[in-house]
Amino acid sequence: MQAAIRVYIDENLSPKIAEQLRLRGVDAVSVRESGGLGDKDRDHLARAAREGRVLVTADADFLRMAAEGVAHAGIIYGALDDHTLGDWVTALELICFVLEPDEMVNRVEFI
Repeated sequence: MQAAIRVYIDENLSPKIAEQLRLRGVDAVSVRESGGLGDKDRDHLARAAREGRVLVTADADFLRMAAEGVAHAGIIYGALDDHTLGDWVTALELICFVLEPDEMVNRVEFI
């Protein structure tokens, strides 16, 4: 079974999260895999939206952009120090299988 939500894992998170999500049926790619290391935050958000992916991050700058009204395909945010790799994978898997892509447009979810 394939999850409806596709995700783009920001560079501040381990690419192992994307690897583990793929094993669970989630279409996940990390910034490191996509060759986008060092790109500006707005570029990451735009790339994720173009690819129809929800951006997953621990970078509060994305929350500010969302609050400013920058359009996006969805943002999932968690505090880096508050969650283990397993926490990230479990929470993201749930979100990706429960929600639909159109429900995430311009929406921020917190883990």
